[in-house]
Amino acid sequence: MLHDKMSKALNEQMNWELYSSYIYLAMSAHFEQVNLRGFAHWMRVQTMEEITHFKRFYDFLTARGGRVVLSQIKAPPSEWKSPLDAFEDVLKHEQEVTRRIHHLADLAVELKDHATGSLLKWFIDEQVEEEASTDEIIQNLKLNQDAPSGLYLIDKELAARAFTVPPDISV
Repeated sequence: MLHDKMSKALNEQMNWELYSSYIYLAMSAHFEQVNLRGFAHWMRVQTMEEITHFKRFYDFLTARGGRVVLSQIKAPPSEWKSPLDAFEDVLKHEQEVTRRIHHLADLAVELKDHATGSLLKWFIDEQVEEEASTDEIIQNLKLNQDAPSGLYLIDKELAARAFTVPPDISV
């Protein structure tokens, strides 16, 4: 059984994951509107990934006897000045997710909650990947910010991203 303090914290994170999917869907819509379909696709895949993160927390909470509490999700921004601006926002957002995951990991240690610690190990590793892949896109955008053909190539590259439902997640 989960400690009440951990259950509350996991619910907050679970709802943050829903907000994450929401902000990436808003970015996808923005990129569709400015005719950057590859960028829109990348954000749509990111949306689906965040939903699987939500599902991991949801499944864990229910498996451990916790109560799932959904809360209101605030509206995300709807416009960005440039693809670079949007991806810099992505990196800031992912850094906030990392901070939150680390806080949960610290709480799991404090409460001697090894099961939650095990779950969070996956998220800690995932956040390293999230920040690194976002930073790589930012660096490519900076290198190509004055080259429309470079933006075109990045758009095509981002369009190739694929989403697969992880085998441990039921839909």
